[in-house]
Amino acid sequence: MLENMFNPESVAIIGASHVKGKVGRAVLDNLLNGYEGKIYPINPNSDEIEGLKCYKTVLDVPGPIDLAVIVIPSKLVPQAVRECGEKGIKYLVIISAGFKEVGVEGARLENEVKDIARSYSMRIVGPNCLGILNTHTKCNASFAKKMPPAGNVSIITQSGALGTAILDWSDATGVGFDYFASLGNKSDLNEIDFMEAWKNDDNTRVILAYLEGITDGRRFIQAARDVSKAKPVIVVKSGRTSAGARAVSSHTGSLAGSDAAYDSAFMQSGVIRADTMFEFFDMAGGFSCQPVPRGDRVAIITNAGGPGILATDSCERYGLRLATLSKETVDTLKTTLPAAASFYNPVDVLGDASAHLYHFALETVVRDEGVDGILVLATPQAMTDPVAIADVIGEIKKKTDKPILPCFVGGLVMDEGVQVLKQHGLYNYDDPARAAFTMRMMSKYQKISQRVYVPPKRFDVDMEKVRGIIDHSRSMGITVLGLEALPVLEAYGIPTLKYRIASSVGDAMQAAREMGYPIVMKIVSPDIIHKSDVGGVKVGIGSDEELENAYNRMMKDVTLAAPRCRISGVLIQQMATGGKEVILGMNRDPQFGPLIMFGLGGIYVEVLKDVQFRVAPLNERDAYGMIYGIKTHQMLEGTRGEKPSDIEKLAEFLERLSQLVTDFPDILEMDINPVKVYEKGRGCLALDVRLAISPK
Repeated sequence: MLENMFNPESVAIIGASHVKGKVGRAVLDNLLNGYEGKIYPINPNSDEIEGLKCYKTVLDVPGPIDLAVIVIPSKLVPQAVRECGEKGIKYLVIISAGFKEVGVEGARLENEVKDIARSYSMRIVGPNCLGILNTHTKCNASFAKKMPPAGNVSIITQSGALGTAILDWSDATGVGFDYFASLGNKSDLNEIDFMEAWKNDDNTRVILAYLEGITDGRRFIQAARDVSKAKPVIVVKSGRTSAGARAVSSHTGSLAGSDAAYDSAFMQSGVIRADTMFEFFDMAGGFSCQPVPRGDRVAIITNAGGPGILATDSCERYGLRLATLSKETVDTLKTTLPAAASFYNPVDVLGDASAHLYHFALETVVRDEGVDGILVLATPQAMTDPVAIADVIGEIKKKTDKPILPCFVGGLVMDEGVQVLKQHGLYNYDDPARAAFTMRMMSKYQKISQRVYVPPKRFDVDMEKVRGIIDHSRSMGITVLGLEALPVLEAYGIPTLKYRIASSVGDAMQAAREMGYPIVMKIVSPDIIHKSDVGGVKVGIGSDEELENAYNRMMKDVTLAAPRCRISGVLIQQMATGGKEVILGMNRDPQFGPLIMFGLGGIYVEVLKDVQFRVAPLNERDAYGMIYGIKTHQMLEGTRGEKPSDIEKLAEFLERLSQLVTDFPDILEMDINPVKVYEKGRGCLALDVRLAISPK
């Protein structure tokens, strides 16, 4: 779809300038430096720039134009865009600033530009962006300082300044780029469009993205799920902290913060998230020049014990397995390595190891079928020849389909070897931990590429009942439902304890007698979130007398603690005994929609915060991933002789909740806390619920 934009036969620069230092001149100079297509400077005040005929408007250009780059004041952009449409230009890069990033008037102007472009079926990159480039055709339609080396990494960035830093990093490390796109305000084309365009591009092996936000969360997940099976998608997403999160009142919302939805969406769609720019670059370096490992078994070759131990610790920390070398491999190593060497993993070839010994050790270990990838460490001993060792790694790398990550630790002494690694197309890691992290992410991607997405189940439910409850609540002016929402769960096949809502002490006694003591009594109020904090919960009531006393005391305590709350009555519920307590919840994220939470329940959820999130709809894999993703999942599996909990029913509980909140966008927040999970075969029960709906 975007091929002609990145491979134009002709480019017009609207706002081209003869003045050095102007953005319009920088774009022109970049195109003149290697681009072989036709270049049309557009400037009504000039006849020629750098030997090229200058035109007053694109309408004056005699031939067709594939791409227009606009670098003029924002107030003049709408007219220029209209002229581009009349000329038949289909792709625009609007570098000009002064649009929605500056306020209301700028947003109005941006919408006007977008409407004009849409009327002519034109696609826009920007406005307020750095531009785009294609290293293979030397089409640098940006004001970046220079063209980076050609390669197989394609970049999407929402920050122009960070984009220039990434391009400079490319030059310093030798990691080459294919395409580069600075998104700016994303008035039209966004990160999803470029991901989809590059999915089947033969030159692009890795897609990197720096994002500050995602335009369409649901579409992003669908696109990324597809693209990530074809090639790695690595994202740095800024804004991780909860400072920017909107105010929420549910457990789920407060625990989600501003970032849990992004983490969940990336995980579910196969996107690999980098927390730092070091991780971002390290993964780019690994994926761009190394094959993906078949598994997570790693061997380490080193000329020093300390770095070897650090590498071992890092492998374990990141979840890699230290490969067990075969007897044949060990015996072969013993034939040539010094007697003082370590023949097991890590393989220590000792500080005086020559390039020949490195070659022998690496060639031997890489043949071992129990090894999926290798970290090769070198430190600057007096006898170390970093250039020769780099040549050895480069030579063997060409003969194997296993990743070999070089880790030359040091400074000036090792730099010449690092430069030789670059000549072999290898990225160096100056810290064993960084090499181990990259190997772990490459191993993780191997599993991502093999994923098969299974659509969520659809359960037989009573949607009409839920619609009726929501509509009735709205008609009464109620947008927060407490225990009154238990029928909503029942309508979706989520089991609850027997209960009845009573409006008087007499009704409460009758309900308790029918259910049988002991019972639990809870206050019913849409205004009270934490019932126990205001005296609104009483458990273990065993008689009429106890119930009457508890009822009167509860009404008094709740009224004193929350004098303005609306009280609908009390809920009489069977006493639940045994089982483990967990919490399920939902918070509706602005980008991705319903975000499901699962974790340890009861009062401990706020203390331990041992929770997992996923974006709905959930399939069975997602549900089980949430259950086994919490740190305390062993409690549900059965520890110290306890019988395992009914994890199968709990997973179904999560899937049913997912269907509920997907079916009803009216539901904004939800907590089901606690949920009792009983022994395997005995199911789960929802004991309490709180549900917030939209006013309309």
